[in-house]
Amino acid sequence: MSEQTQERGGSARRVVVVGAGMAGVQTAVALREQGFTGTVTLIGAEPHQPYDRPPLSKAVLLGTAEGSAFDVDFEALGIELRLGREALGVRPGEHLLDTSAGPVPYDSLVLATGAEPLRLPGAEDVPDVHLLRTLDDAERLRPVLARQHDIVVVGAGWIGAEFATAAREAGCAVTVVEAADRPLAGALPAEVAAPMTDWYADAGAVLRTHARVKRVEPGAVVLDDGTRVPAGAVVVGIGARPATAWLAGSGIALGTHGEVLADDRLRTSVPDVHAVGDCASFPSGRYGERLLVHHWDNALQGPRTVAADIIGAATGEPPPVYDPVPYFWSEQFGRFVQYAGHHPAGDTLVWRGDPAGPAWTVCWLRADRLVALLAVGRPRDLAQGRRLIESGAALDARLLADPARPLKSAVA
Repeated sequence: MSEQTQERGGSARRVVVVGAGMAGVQTAVALREQGFTGTVTLIGAEPHQPYDRPPLSKAVLLGTAEGSAFDVDFEALGIELRLGREALGVRPGEHLLDTSAGPVPYDSLVLATGAEPLRLPGAEDVPDVHLLRTLDDAERLRPVLARQHDIVVVGAGWIGAEFATAAREAGCAVTVVEAADRPLAGALPAEVAAPMTDWYADAGAVLRTHARVKRVEPGAVVLDDGTRVPAGAVVVGIGARPATAWLAGSGIALGTHGEVLADDRLRTSVPDVHAVGDCASFPSGRYGERLLVHHWDNALQGPRTVAADIIGAATGEPPPVYDPVPYFWSEQFGRFVQYAGHHPAGDTLVWRGDPAGPAWTVCWLRADRLVALLAVGRPRDLAQGRRLIESGAALDARLLADPARPLKSAVA
């Protein structure tokens, strides 16, 4: 640490946060909320006022909202915004962040650059091929939906399902092509994802599984079996990767997925540098493995730990370790889907309710402890289940399986 870090929240202290999404904004806000009085600089690559991303696939995309800027008075909080500046590299030995507008000195640096969507190989320069990650992406897609094009969505994951939902609401003909044998193949086991397959047809969308894209042509997507699917526009939702390529040569350790390897207080391998949100993984004592969580709640919760650790570094007061119960939600085809926890293969699966109906829950148990649950239209199950995961209480699987009983009543 520099000499300027000796006094808690000292006014000469400089914290630079790179990334102006949820994780970056919340880190800057948390520093102020926890009493930090030094300089806080928030650097964002986009020129827009910092904004929230979930509304992009819903209200902003459908034109029912003009934007989703955070309700934060940065000026009143004394947070300096430097927007439209791309991060290019870090020089830890010199405590410098290199940006497209020149180097920025720091005493503490927070990496919050999020994730970037994977692109469809060979389709980068084809007209009318879209991603949905940024405000500009949503703005480009709004008139596409308004013209009610035939749309092909590549990928039946969370973002693919949410976009297909919005496109159907806008009156577009929608075909979703998925290389795997089911939607959400990377997130859920086959027996849980199976009932979700019918949601597409119920909403008037066509879902084609075992369908790999061979190439994209103007007006069509060609599959590997030779089928040509008409496409006035193509939206790619095949996953995302941590936006960390710019850290090459910095000495900051990265994991197998390109994510920053943070510790249980979200510190990186380099002194005075933290990482939070989609760009970082952290060790979970609860699950006994390192987690890489690409969801909004992680970007909301992690900044409090980062801020506390930065402030506590001057006082010797480390914050509690960061070990959250991961949580996310998705709105698709008229259903509110929520997930909490983490379920590796091998955990015991317990159903609550009929998956053919409008509301049901799936629970995953390990040694009679709840480790994860997926709730469809049952928000009370999610709220109670999240607390049970946190407590580690032993459960009676027989009672848990009864959807008429409150989930919390299954405590053994």
